[in-house]
Amino acid sequence: MSSPTLFIDVILPLALPKLYTYRVPMEMNDSISVGKQVVVSFKSNKLYTALIRTIKETPPKEYEAKYILSVLDDEPIVTDRQFELWDWMSAYYLCSLGEIMNAALPAGLKLQSETKITLTPDYKEKESLINDKEFLIVDALELNHIITLDQVSKILDQKTVFPIIKVMIDKGVLLIHEEIDTKYKPRKQVYIKLTEAYANHDLLNKELDILNKKAPKQAEVLMAFLKLFYDNKEVVRDELIKYADSSSSIINQLVKKGIFETEEKEVSRLSNGAMDVEDKVVLNDYQLQAFKEINEHFTNKDILLLHGITSSGKTEVYIHLIEEVIAEGKQVLYLLPEIALTTQIINRLKKHFGNQVQVYHSRLSENERVEVWKSLMNKSLDKSKQNTTVILAARSGVFLPYHNLGLIIVDEEHENSFKQFDPAPRYHARDTALVLAKFFDAKTLLGSATPSIESYYNASNNKYELVTITKRHGGVLLPEIVLVDISEEKRKKLMKSHFSQLLLDEIKLALDNKEQVILFQNRRGFAPILECVTCGWTPHCVNCDVSLTYHKSNEQLRCHYCGYVAKIPKNCGACGNNDIRMKGFGTEKVEEELAIFFPETVIARLDLDSTRSKYSYQQIIGDFETNKINVLVGTQMVTKGLDFDNVSIVGILNADSMLNFPDFRSYERSYQLMAQVSGRAGRKQKRGKVIIQCQNPMHPIIQHVLNNDFEKMVADELLERNKFHFPPYYRLIKLTLKHKDYNVLDDGAHHLAKELKQALGSRVLGPESPLVARVRNLFLKDILIKIEREASIRNAKKIISEHINNFKNTKEYKSVYVHIDVDPY
Repeated sequence: MSSPTLFIDVILPLALPKLYTYRVPMEMNDSISVGKQVVVSFKSNKLYTALIRTIKETPPKEYEAKYILSVLDDEPIVTDRQFELWDWMSAYYLCSLGEIMNAALPAGLKLQSETKITLTPDYKEKESLINDKEFLIVDALELNHIITLDQVSKILDQKTVFPIIKVMIDKGVLLIHEEIDTKYKPRKQVYIKLTEAYANHDLLNKELDILNKKAPKQAEVLMAFLKLFYDNKEVVRDELIKYADSSSSIINQLVKKGIFETEEKEVSRLSNGAMDVEDKVVLNDYQLQAFKEINEHFTNKDILLLHGITSSGKTEVYIHLIEEVIAEGKQVLYLLPEIALTTQIINRLKKHFGNQVQVYHSRLSENERVEVWKSLMNKSLDKSKQNTTVILAARSGVFLPYHNLGLIIVDEEHENSFKQFDPAPRYHARDTALVLAKFFDAKTLLGSATPSIESYYNASNNKYELVTITKRHGGVLLPEIVLVDISEEKRKKLMKSHFSQLLLDEIKLALDNKEQVILFQNRRGFAPILECVTCGWTPHCVNCDVSLTYHKSNEQLRCHYCGYVAKIPKNCGACGNNDIRMKGFGTEKVEEELAIFFPETVIARLDLDSTRSKYSYQQIIGDFETNKINVLVGTQMVTKGLDFDNVSIVGILNADSMLNFPDFRSYERSYQLMAQVSGRAGRKQKRGKVIIQCQNPMHPIIQHVLNNDFEKMVADELLERNKFHFPPYYRLIKLTLKHKDYNVLDDGAHHLAKELKQALGSRVLGPESPLVARVRNLFLKDILIKIEREASIRNAKKIISEHINNFKNTKEYKSVYVHIDVDPY
């Protein structure tokens, strides 16, 4: 019986609205399966690696299917459950499967198509046709045989090289082809063991006697092997060299003599060393009550919100829940919003679960990310392996290939770091985790001291279960909160730079008592802007409509939107005056000026600029934990669930900057930030103190923080949101249109808004220019759509998608980019 002709629908790593169908050569029929990668040609014969989504026997009607070129994987790299999640995300967040594929797969698993060029066999005959620039390329190819377009760009010292390459191809001098390069490089180690002949003890002893007399260094290595590693049968070569204080050349001599033999093996980068595991955590009465309530509620509903005040010991409750789930042979996903948090949590979880804990976030190397993926994938493929795992991850953890998920914990669930803003898919990890849990019939626990208003609303209306912990662990009191009116302090001339006298006094008292201090300023850099005293001119980014921020550490002006860097101007760009002064202040300036008041104090910063290297988070947090740092100055990073024993003072330097942000969530987020950073004070022995510096102490949000009145804050916000049609009463979809020509953009935005208003009525607002109306030389316009909860969001999305597709197919607006954000902010 002849083999059937098979066709496959594939996901290409591009923002395409549908899947493409390819034909499978007969000889590859047995190699294909859903979830494997294949190499395909798409558009102008450019090669891509695509994922097989479905296998069928019917060809496409609209076009003739091309053949796939090769199958890359021995086993699938994506599971059916992952594809189910991708399909949901594509429908809910109005994005393509290709965009999800790009976000989901670690870069080390994805293969890249890199254009390379070679010389034609008869290129010598065409030398008379070659000009000077082309000769440089030929010269390089005669030396290297094959080069990439990036290398050509460097050789010619110019960015655009395609026209030159095309001319050389037309002349018959060059050939162009696509080569697929894999990014993942497995880690390999050389292992050493005794050859079969020397497994005989008598022969081995004779050889040792000879070596002791003729080659004592070789004898030492052999003795080291026997002493330490004989029971293991084999040893890592580098470990043997280190223990014996020897070298690879000595080992090579033993290999030549037939005593040792070597074997190169692929090894994991993931931690697998022995770990001391602590005894079970003992819960206090309040934690135990919460733990029991959670288990009871999970019999009724699958989603639960744990509202525990700061320092109430939520992590200990999580640990008990994790123990129960892994005892059932299931996996746990523990999501955190910020990589800065993982250092402390990893240590705490590994003390209890040892090497069952695996970590996955963007600060890992690509090879490490691939190995986490593969280790989980192997368990997915082999159902007999019930080796359970706790996966501690940032938002990308929702994409991993789980096989038996039993519980998802979303810690600090209110954090907007769980939201992916750019590029697509613009998903929210918390909401995606709820759907992921459904696919496995798993439970989801949302935890926070300051829950998001949507989650608290859902819990209050019985959509979720709710459990609260109202007392701090160890009976520690909530910190004393003191408000300082900056306006009044300035009027009385009591402010010293950006510090009130009270704050400086309290910092000094804490330092004298060998206690630590955290200062929170929600701006990085040294000064937000430089300003001319005469005319008010400020240096702006050349690519974006935003002023440049001054960073003193490297004497630069920097754009926080596109990364543009400029030198500090000596004169005003408008009037030429040389009196240019700094306005406002960021964490860098706080750090520098505090050192003037406390010169003997060790001060450090925790912000995006100070934590760019892989291990900088761990280093700063570790040094603060061990009291090597006395004062920690930071942005939002210092607010996110970190646990320090010796912090007695927390200072919030400028509370008003958060409250005045033009965003319907600004009051909610301001409360959360102030309450969370306040929770870092007074963790163990004594009650802490929080000093909030502000222009308006009577502001409702600041008063709610002062009174620790979360419920009142939520009630006030819900009234406002219901009145002005915001979540949780309405769903939001934001369309951002971008184009380099403002007039084209403006016409297009008004055209699309008009069409949408005809279909959806007053639910459509805009178009309006956002606060920053140009980014990376593209002008922006926003259209906001508010859909009431009672209406069908699915129908609304269908209408929006149809109008966007029609808009993109309109000739004059084809070049306008439309960026869709479901549940923005």
